[in-house]
Amino acid sequence: MKSIVTLCKTLLVSTGLCLFAVPATYTLASAQPPRLLSATTTYDQTSVREATYYFTLTVPESASAPLQQLAFTQIQGLEAIRFDSQKSSAFAGTRDRKGEKLGITLAKSDRQERTVIVTFNQPVAPGKTITIGLKPLRNPAYDGVYQFQVQTLPTTQQTNNQIIGTARLQFYGVAGNE
Repeated sequence: MKSIVTLCKTLLVSTGLCLFAVPATYTLASAQPPRLLSATTTYDQTSVREATYYFTLTVPESASAPLQQLAFTQIQGLEAIRFDSQKSSAFAGTRDRKGEKLGITLAKSDRQERTVIVTFNQPVAPGKTITIGLKPLRNPAYDGVYQFQVQTLPTTQQTNNQIIGTARLQFYGVAGNE
């Protein structure tokens, strides 16, 4: 009889613990990370100096935290693209519908090659669509596909890096420049 009572107590405690775990799991599953929507360039010819690369992303209403930092890592392309930190910018909205300007700083990653880190002066609140305009010193001299992995960087110990998308830019050789 004691073993039946012990078994019943164990089942009740186990069931209770499972019920307490469900809401926490549901909360974590419903929080969405930012998402890369698009990547475009103003000029797709090689060696052009006036280009800007626009990366548009959204921070969903259900995001678990505001967005503070992003890392752009070039994962494909023959030439490492370098960016001008003074001429790069960010703003609310999309490339076609620019909103208020957002303050950012750019830094090269000490830990990862071909990576630039964008830090927002003020965190981007959930529910916003933003665009980062990275200004290369010049487009690559070699034509082809250049890809960038975009990821959020943690702002606290409780958050992890999250890959939010891969941006693809295609550059074409200019006649007499190939």
